[in-house]
Amino acid sequence: MPDTTPPAAFDPAAAGWEPYRDEGFIGLVGPFWSRPKKTDMGDSVEYAFTAAPKHHNRRGVVQGGMLMTFADRSMGMTCWYANERQPQATVQLDMHFIDAVQVGEFVEAKCTVVRRTRSLVFMAGELVVGARIVARAYGVWKTLGKR
Repeated sequence: MPDTTPPAAFDPAAAGWEPYRDEGFIGLVGPFWSRPKKTDMGDSVEYAFTAAPKHHNRRGVVQGGMLMTFADRSMGMTCWYANERQPQATVQLDMHFIDAVQVGEFVEAKCTVVRRTRSLVFMAGELVVGARIVARAYGVWKTLGKR
């Protein structure tokens, strides 16, 4: 008789991820997860989320707006760390949806700084489920200056 037991759900905490706390909008659509990461530009953080039933669209897969929100926050925070933690704002975000994300899947953001100028930071990101790329994002952040 075949084993019909569903596989155990992925446990981010057991894999070294910590809950990313935010009282604002992200608190409504999250939780997101984070963990420290070393890069060529210094210390950073990587981000992930587990697709929950609240994230699905009418087709039953994760809503594109959720993936855009996740990409914007993940790329923006990566930019913030690379930009000496200065205040900034997203001025452009392009999203390319490649594959559907199913409820229950763990989505990670792989973000990189493409180029920095005095006032702009150009970013690229891939959203992945395991080795599968589900979306690519490109964005520009404006440095607002130190407060």
